[in-house]
Amino acid sequence: KKPETLPNKSQGLSFVRIHAPWHVLSREAELLKIKMPTKKMYEVKEEGGILKKLNEIWCKLTEPLQPQVPQKDNTKMKSLSYPFSREKIYFGAYLLTIFFFFFFFPSPLGISSLIANNVYDAAYPLHDLLYREWARYGVFYKFQPIGLIRKYFGEKIGLYFAWLGLYTEFLIPSSVVGVIVFLYGCITIESDIPSKEMCDQHNAFTMCPLCDKLCDYWNLSSACATARASHLFDNPATVFFSIFMALWATMFLEQWKRLQMRLNYFWDLTGLEEEEEHPRPEYETKLLQKKLKIKNTTTENTNEDEKEKLTWRDRMPGYLANFSLILFMIMLTFSAVFGVIVYRITTAAALSFSTNETTRSNVRVTVTATAVIINLVVILILDEIYGAVAKWLTEIEVPKTEKTFEERLILKAFLLKFVNSYAPIFYVAFFKGRFVGRPGHYVYVFDGYRMEECAPGGCLMELCIQLSIIMLGKQLIQNNLFEIGIPKLKKLFRKLKDERTEPKEINTNQSKDPQQWYLDYSLEPFTGLTPEYMEMIIQFGFVTLFVASFPLAPLFALLNNIIEVRLDAKKFVTELRRPDTVRAKDIGIWYNILSGIGKLSVIINAFVISVTSDFIPRLMYQYAYSQNGTMHGFINHTLSYFNVSHLKPGTQPENSPFARDVLFCRFKDYREPPWSPNPYEFSKQYWAVLSARLAFVILFQNLVMFLSVLVDWMIPDIPKDISEQIKKEKSVLVDFFLKEEHEKLKLIESFITHDKHRHQSGTKGQRIRAASFCQFSRSQRGSLASFSSQHTEV
Repeated sequence: KKPETLPNKSQGLSFVRIHAPWHVLSREAELLKIKMPTKKMYEVKEEGGILKKLNEIWCKLTEPLQPQVPQKDNTKMKSLSYPFSREKIYFGAYLLTIFFFFFFFPSPLGISSLIANNVYDAAYPLHDLLYREWARYGVFYKFQPIGLIRKYFGEKIGLYFAWLGLYTEFLIPSSVVGVIVFLYGCITIESDIPSKEMCDQHNAFTMCPLCDKLCDYWNLSSACATARASHLFDNPATVFFSIFMALWATMFLEQWKRLQMRLNYFWDLTGLEEEEEHPRPEYETKLLQKKLKIKNTTTENTNEDEKEKLTWRDRMPGYLANFSLILFMIMLTFSAVFGVIVYRITTAAALSFSTNETTRSNVRVTVTATAVIINLVVILILDEIYGAVAKWLTEIEVPKTEKTFEERLILKAFLLKFVNSYAPIFYVAFFKGRFVGRPGHYVYVFDGYRMEECAPGGCLMELCIQLSIIMLGKQLIQNNLFEIGIPKLKKLFRKLKDERTEPKEINTNQSKDPQQWYLDYSLEPFTGLTPEYMEMIIQFGFVTLFVASFPLAPLFALLNNIIEVRLDAKKFVTELRRPDTVRAKDIGIWYNILSGIGKLSVIINAFVISVTSDFIPRLMYQYAYSQNGTMHGFINHTLSYFNVSHLKPGTQPENSPFARDVLFCRFKDYREPPWSPNPYEFSKQYWAVLSARLAFVILFQNLVMFLSVLVDWMIPDIPKDISEQIKKEKSVLVDFFLKEEHEKLKLIESFITHDKHRHQSGTKGQRIRAASFCQFSRSQRGSLASFSSQHTEV
């Protein structure tokens, strides 16, 4: 309808059903080169031999897990597909997808532009199925009906759920291996010699005070529980698990490329080319404003090309705003992390004043747990702010197309949320306890408050606590509660708003017999797949980046994703308006982000093992310094001596009951003893261990990278059967069109022979028609040659 004919809002909601006639659908299908099925069918050959038998066994075993949805009668037969042409009569007759491409395209005549200009309030197709076998929690154990999802929502959303399903399936083996590694730590905890030495009260390791004045000397055996817990995650099996997870990430990405290619083949996307997108309405509005401004202040030197597009000069204010605000947001994240550090230091000092012995003995546990919870709350709040800020920053950039807009939005949101989610974890893993100093020369944050140290068993246990609470908290609160609660609250708010603005008569009529379009209007509008991908990508980072410190991360991710698949399905079917279908061959920039995280995980895990854990110091002691090749004496080897008389005045423990009996205290570091010529300098052992740490990082990184490249090389991107089927389809297509042309020519010849009189009287007309068929045949062969070259390249 024209804008002036639309009803006013005071008259209530008005719905318009849009219909596209056949000639419009066929024209748009031809322009978009949408591949449509022909009448020709051919057999899809399956792999033979042992692979076929294994596939049959697998199908029988997983039969109870298959969704009960309509299936094709003969799945071994496939329709031959070819880009639609109005001149060909042998195509199938369904063109529903074209409707959405034409009317939702952000062109000046499309619905998107009319919505942007407030002509229409919303436009959406109607919901009608897919709940029983997909969007219920009761079918969590079943596979997803990916083909039906694709037909219902389009290829772009179908690829997302296919990717999510494959990722969830791949988490099963990594979860099993992670549980085995954790159980190995539980089983070997009683035989771990360093833990026994630390827990042995007969070993009189008198440690230096943890703070000035208020803290007393303490015995290392009081940290027995922390040392035993650290062994659960700090053992030789974690090195193997880190290598396994790096290869797992590579295999997952390779398998996804293969599945993506298989889906492209069965969904007739193999020949899909990226078409030039229409500009976004916001871009066209900005460009129109620029043209009007130039027209009012035009000069003869104005470049004509600059009038037709937005240049970098036009976007410079947006670029400056993006750079400055993103930098500010990153600094805000670092400030939040620093604020939590100050909280930990001051709270630990305050609890040390307590007269309660239990409170003083549990200072480290209390401070760690409360600080992690504060970190989680800050991360959740900043995540929501950063999402809105990233969208606003992308809008002021004024990208030309929807694809460019989406990619820039994804990069900004990912950068901000990545820094926000992992900054506290990076601090604990690589910075905490590294710049403390030594007794007598401590580093202070501010007057009287030292930089915080790691626990006697190392920072790995605290890193595990930090990672687990943040990961589980984000999954439980942000990924589940927010996804369920926020759409329902928005739906309720919109309903209450509509009830206030609509006339009572219309509201009463709709409540008695609500139509589907009215029900769908009350649902939340679909805003894209970026939030769905983002939460899974951040989870993928938790699973891979610091997996050396938390082997159970894949298990918790698996349990979350089993719910997440059905939660997303239910949200798409019952909480969101049905989105318009969008064709896509891949998941876009998300694959590059996944690949980058996989490569970064190799480097991070190498540093976690070599720097954060005690794996390298233990290895060096056993094979370089131990007299009998065992771990006996390792704790004494890692502790340095300090003469308590060298403490600065005013920092000695006050009211210490046994300060007079202590001549030397111990602290964890590799330094020369006070009686050596160079007291408190780094010892030879320190430099040897540091060299071994760096050597391990280089060796680990190169070994894992080599194995990843080897796996990538061994697994082809395109499955062999799909590659052969593409070649076969090309051959069958050529034969099919040649046969059609031959039949047409035979029809012309028979027609000419049958009626010589009409042939003689209309020789000229017949020749023209025959020539047109010959010309059509040549042009068709040209299009087939183009089709052939595309598939040969694939």
